[in-house]
Amino acid sequence: MKNLAVIYHSAHGNTQRIAHLVTEGAASVPGVRVQLLRAEDLVEHPEQLLAFDGFVFGSPTYLGGVSGTFKSFMDATGRLWKTHALKGKLASGFTVSALPSGDKQSTLISMFVFAMQHGMYWVGNAILPEQHRGVPVEEAANRLGSWSGLMAQAGHSAPGGRGFAPGDLKTARLFGENIAKALVCVSCASEVAAA
Repeated sequence: MKNLAVIYHSAHGNTQRIAHLVTEGAASVPGVRVQLLRAEDLVEHPEQLLAFDGFVFGSPTYLGGVSGTFKSFMDATGRLWKTHALKGKLASGFTVSALPSGDKQSTLISMFVFAMQHGMYWVGNAILPEQHRGVPVEEAANRLGSWSGLMAQAGHSAPGGRGFAPGDLKTARLFGENIAKALVCVSCASEVAAA
């Protein structure tokens, strides 16, 4: 059994909604146990991360980057970096903003760099945008066309995770499933190499 943590910060419930759906998708993959964790709960004890084989990071995009709360979590892992304790673990990320762009790419890049500094393996978003196959844009998986991680858009007027296009909700589940499958594949490859 491989352990995957979905670590997120959510101020208004939007990022939390996507985190739950990513968790649902990941939990559908046999051989993967998924735990949902709030970033702020890990700041005091980041060594809890050592129990996991992989991570999915989630943060709203605030002013072109991760939230201050999520950044505090990232900074708290500094003592783990000194020993490269997270090296070889799998990582991916997602972000939510109110606008279609919102500079979400910057947020995903900051998560990617964080993972690289720890020596983790980054998994992007391998879901083809469905609107190219005739699915209406609002219902299409990966409708925002993000490859480096999952991007979702939540409207300003609908806090609490109610303002998403159906395609973003579908993408979150598929994304979680894809990450969990990647974790199983990476684990199989390392077990074969060790044999």
